[in-house]
Amino acid sequence: MKAVVLLSGGLDSSTVIYQAKADGCDCYALSFDYQQRHRRELASAATIARHAGAIEHRVVNFDLRTWGGSALTDDRLDLPGDRSVADMSQSIPITYVPARNTIFLSFALAYAEAIAARRVYLGVNALDYSGYPDCRPDYLAAMQEVFRLGTKQGREGEAIAIVAPLLHLKKTEIVELGNRLGVPWEQTWSCYAGGEKACGHCDSCRLRLAAFAELGLSDPLPYFSQGD
Repeated sequence: MKAVVLLSGGLDSSTVIYQAKADGCDCYALSFDYQQRHRRELASAATIARHAGAIEHRVVNFDLRTWGGSALTDDRLDLPGDRSVADMSQSIPITYVPARNTIFLSFALAYAEAIAARRVYLGVNALDYSGYPDCRPDYLAAMQEVFRLGTKQGREGEAIAIVAPLLHLKKTEIVELGNRLGVPWEQTWSCYAGGEKACGHCDSCRLRLAAFAELGLSDPLPYFSQGD
């Protein structure tokens, strides 16, 4: 069975492509260069796609810096740093990129229908903090209906299924799953800052480090600092 897998190269999406492979899927990886601050992640995406045995890995290029609206696409906005998980849950963070997952899923849907894939996998997670509006179950349910109504495949046959295996997992559970699946963590990239080493201070680094620490594990990524 063919599946398109949204692959950023981060901890979550890397676990997802290995899960899709374990589910018996032929994986077609799809990444996005939207001129994000942390374009460093694309090198990890390419490496993970190769390690996971993806049939194909495509990178779609467009520029969301054109209108900004996020600390990931506007260098004038500072990345949040050294926040606790409780602080992260207070409101939708400035690292939210307007409509990003809707854009990504639209590309994934077109790609999936063109190659007659039956699934689209993505690594959204709703539990670690309230976070992004496009990482929640009600959003995915709505997009599944778009997949059904907006395609020939959905109208005349069986709609392409959105699969989000990490949706209800804690970050520690994702790390445990990735360990079982053999995800090479040292090849992944989660940091929003996009330097030669992970910053250790942004929300993404903090969540990742906290998960490894809670499990008594060492994150193999190099960090400039690991926060306080």
